[in-house]
Amino acid sequence: MKELCPCGSNKKYEQCCGPYISGAAVAPTAEALMRSRYSAYTLNDEAYLRSTWDERTCPKERITHDDPTRWLGLEVKKFKPDGDAATVEFVARYKIGGKAHRLHEVSRFVRYDGKWFYVDGSFPEK
Repeated sequence: MKELCPCGSNKKYEQCCGPYISGAAVAPTAEALMRSRYSAYTLNDEAYLRSTWDERTCPKERITHDDPTRWLGLEVKKFKPDGDAATVEFVARYKIGGKAHRLHEVSRFVRYDGKWFYVDGSFPEK
């Protein structure tokens, strides 16, 4: 894979989210983890999404879907680190069946033993 990373960093996948998703490296920040999770959604990578989701809040049901989701882009609006916790506000755009959607979320992350995990997200009021 030689194209740009799906997370919108303008870096090649191999120099961006690829090492995190392959397990060769650990995301150094909650923002890097969030970007890699977005990339994992574009790749339909259930295993990576589960391995980076806090086990206390990870759903039992399947995370990825077989529907033909076309991911269009990611915009990180805010990143707020706070020791072993952080929040990342983002907007992800995608299409399902030709219909455009926007996911605007403030995600919470926590760090255990030097590794970041997604906890949950809330949706800012419009």
